Amino acid sequence: MNEQAPTRRIIIAAIITGLAILIALAAYIFWPSVATVHPSDAAPVAEDAAKSADEAVAAAGMSPADRKATEALVKAYILENPEIITDAVAILQQREVAQRLSAAGDDITKPFPGAEAGNPQGDVTIVEFTDYNCGFCRASVPDVQRLLRSDGNIRLVYRELPILSQSSRDAALWALAAARQGKHKAFHDALFAGGRADEANIVAAARTAGLDLAAARTFAASPQANQEIERNLAFMQQIGFNGTPTFIIGDQILEGALGYEALKRAVEKARQKG
Repeated sequence: MNEQAPTRRIIIAAIITGLAILIALAAYIFWPSVATVHPSDAAPVAEDAAKSADEAVAAAGMSPADRKATEALVKAYILENPEIITDAVAILQQREVAQRLSAAGDDITKPFPGAEAGNPQGDVTIVEFTDYNCGFCRASVPDVQRLLRSDGNIRLVYRELPILSQSSRDAALWALAAARQGKHKAFHDALFAGGRADEANIVAAARTAGLDLAAARTFAASPQANQEIERNLAFMQQIGFNGTPTFIIGDQILEGALGYEALKRAVEKARQKG
């Protein structure tokens, strides 16, 4: 028993030392861009790793030679199996995404009244942040429509995120007015089909969707409509993305024009997780 206890301590120390090296390598390889932007965030990572290793070595009573040999073995293993670093970073990133979405709460999936499509009782909710002057958003429209047609158990929540121009905001406010009249999807699809979201195209899309133009114009100028836009901009800051389109599907944050197949896989993944 007396011989086994030191051995166990050495093994534990070796594991902790290995993890410390792994963290340090990950910081060096994967976080240089972060360190460039926020240098104060990167230094503590390496310092904490070194401190943990020192404490583990001291607790195990390892000699300097033992420590050097352990570090060499762990480093060799990591260099021979570098995929463990990318795997660890991927897991860390996913946990961070889950934390940001959890902080946003259930409100993220509660649409502005009328700003939704698909099956209201669907088992998977897609939240789409969009800007009517965004070419990638326009390119995504047929993929999203195809997804809704092919899967009758998806609920789609539209969130207006006008970040490109003033006309983007004007279009977003009119989209909320369309939602108020129960015609959001019709307006959404018509405006993207009509090209750039300038005043003429906004009015044309409103007519195509069958809006009461006077009522829509009044609501688009209302505090309620503008508050909803500000709420969506706040969601963007809280969740931590900066472009459109952005899709939130389950615990996934997906940015850009992904295509039908990628969206479908994301829905399947969310469905599997329940």
